Amino acid sequence: MDRHTTEFEFELRSCRWAERAWPPTEATSGNHVIVARQLGTKRRRWDTIVLECDPAALRERAAFGPERLDSDLLHLVRNAPTEWTYYRDCLPDPGYPWRYVREAIHRADDRDILETRKSGNRIQIRRKWPYPDWVDRIIAIENKPDLDASAARVLGSQLEYDVAVSLADEVWVATRATGNAVEPALFEGVPIEAGILALEPAALTATVEWYPRTLPVAEPGTRILERPDGGARDGSAARFEYVDPETKAETRLAIAERAYERGWRSFVDTMRPDCRGFQLRARDGTQLRPHCSAKGRCQTAAECSGSCPEFEPEPPGWRTRGWPIEGGPGTRCRQLLEDRRRRRRPGL
Repeated sequence: MDRHTTEFEFELRSCRWAERAWPPTEATSGNHVIVARQLGTKRRRWDTIVLECDPAALRERAAFGPERLDSDLLHLVRNAPTEWTYYRDCLPDPGYPWRYVREAIHRADDRDILETRKSGNRIQIRRKWPYPDWVDRIIAIENKPDLDASAARVLGSQLEYDVAVSLADEVWVATRATGNAVEPALFEGVPIEAGILALEPAALTATVEWYPRTLPVAEPGTRILERPDGGARDGSAARFEYVDPETKAETRLAIAERAYERGWRSFVDTMRPDCRGFQLRARDGTQLRPHCSAKGRCQTAAECSGSCPEFEPEPPGWRTRGWPIEGGPGTRCRQLLEDRRRRRRPGL
């Protein structure tokens, strides 16, 4: 089995473990956990994201639907008044032309998350529900099943960036448990602010090898733009810029909204479940994972595409042994994963 497939499977197991067992400490926070994968910003993408959510507020968030609220919609629902008001009189200046705000108002009305009416030529708005403060903490996890020295060097600079910006409350590294008295990951160049998890993917168990520090998300962050590249003797300074707390708070909420929509079972969206060889298997009864009958193993998203030489379109009625499911081939696999994703969203 190639290394990329191993990393992909490890990432899926890491997500499932986090969904079942987070937090990894003895004490439980009482929060509801939402897990997503491959999310972040344009400068940094995390393998696994864990949202610790207030259960009551998370249920209130469900009133806005399963789809994410982008920055334009968040600007509306967080600032909409309780009484009918002309939108330009009640909304803060967005910093971009008001015509885009009007477009967002129409989208919000179509999704039934904002009340609108016209008074003459003016659009008035009124909120339907207050937008809750549903995210307590954001945890970022980097999955490295084989954390050797070369992988640690690359990962070290990424984690230093995470610690400096402090966009997540905690940063962890999840690596495969070796069973040694001292896990090899402790000897690698990982920042001391990052925690280390030793995960046993087959048994879905993990032990904490190093506890992380809580990062100052409410304080200004430092974004590293350029590092010295002149070797070990290069003493020149790195270029950086500060990130104000307001920008960090907006980015955190945008990431949380995307995680709420996608979850971690969205891997099927970048695969070809309409292929005859695509299967979902749960060998241990704890998790549905993709499996390719042609390859005889779990396939990656890059492998599972229309360009795969083993790709064979699924006959419409083949998987159901009868009338095809509405939506065409591959729909049943998507439905199974979507049903399990919705179970983690109380109130939907």
